[in-house]
Amino acid sequence: MAGSDDDLLDPSEIEALLAGAGAGAPSPPASAKKSQDDLLDPDDIEALLGGGGGGQKSSPSPKPAPSVSSTENLLNEAEANLAAAIANNFGQQSGPKKDTSGATPFALNDLKQVLGGTERSELSLLQDVELDLRIELGRTRLEIEEVVSLRSGSVVPLDKLAGDPVDILVNGKLIARGEVLVLNDNFCVRVAEIVSLHK
Repeated sequence: MAGSDDDLLDPSEIEALLAGAGAGAPSPPASAKKSQDDLLDPDDIEALLGGGGGGQKSSPSPKPAPSVSSTENLLNEAEANLAAAIANNFGQQSGPKKDTSGATPFALNDLKQVLGGTERSELSLLQDVELDLRIELGRTRLEIEEVVSLRSGSVVPLDKLAGDPVDILVNGKLIARGEVLVLNDNFCVRVAEIVSLHK
């Protein structure tokens, strides 16, 4: 390296390093060399060389990292610009503001008053509709051969474990899960969980 400045490379040294790395690119004009020299820092030179500098050792000291305060200032400026852009887009309404001083709150009517006599009778008709309610303890798949070989005392394994909740189905749709109980020698189901119908 030339001179007492160890962290700066002379343009001729840069050209020699690039030629030694096998860049093979034509050298830029002299005026471009000066402007490029001002823009390159040691990290850029190392990236250009890609470690192919032959046996030469060049250990230029890197430029000092930007100070924390300047980084914070840039970050604060970017945040302020973003906040201003958001305020401009969402804070202003297009067109003149409407006068809402005479507005009254919307009053909800009582549901019982809304339903007239005919609506109530129609709802009471629905109470007589029969639904298919099934309690499903578990499921399994059997081949025809297995079904034909079933006898009294055969054991059919199910996909649920003992203690797992059973499925409560209405018209084939799962609506709840529950626990099997015995009450007065009869099986019954206690509903433990209502399944959301909106999926």
